[in-house]
Amino acid sequence: MPDRGRLTFIIGGGRSGNPPHAETLMTALPSPWAYIATAQPYDDEMRQRIALHRSRRGEGWTTIDAPLDLVGALEALPEDQPVLVDCLTLWLTNHMLADHDVEAECRRLADMLSRPRGPWFVVSNEVGQGIVPDNALGRRFRDAAGRLNQQVAAIAETVLLMVAGLPLKVK
Repeated sequence: MPDRGRLTFIIGGGRSGNPPHAETLMTALPSPWAYIATAQPYDDEMRQRIALHRSRRGEGWTTIDAPLDLVGALEALPEDQPVLVDCLTLWLTNHMLADHDVEAECRRLADMLSRPRGPWFVVSNEVGQGIVPDNALGRRFRDAAGRLNQQVAAIAETVLLMVAGLPLKVK
């Protein structure tokens, strides 16, 4: 179990069990727990996914919606606050769709994550094990997500790779 002031990075493919495993790690710590959600409910299907995620969490959880200002949300947390960030690939998508400077935003986030003020659990999707996307936006996203995941893995105390619901310790 990570100590306070430690960053745990949980990465895996879609539906590999990243958020549920992160939630299990979080609930081994004393509450209150902060859940920073980066998803944006653009359609009914996404609203249902968000509702399902929220329904899994019981008392002791505070949800903070931060589709773009993840650094600000992390800065606003009290010292020693256990936090789960779900997820970096949605956050990255939000910035790409808003036509922000993705490299600058990723550097800013990596700087913040290098100084955790509590036990921080960050979830992301591994996007580099599939095919090369057939369009420029898809390739740009895959490349940016791969670079961001590498930055976060390099600064994390612990890196877990989720495979079919099972955590494998990478670092």
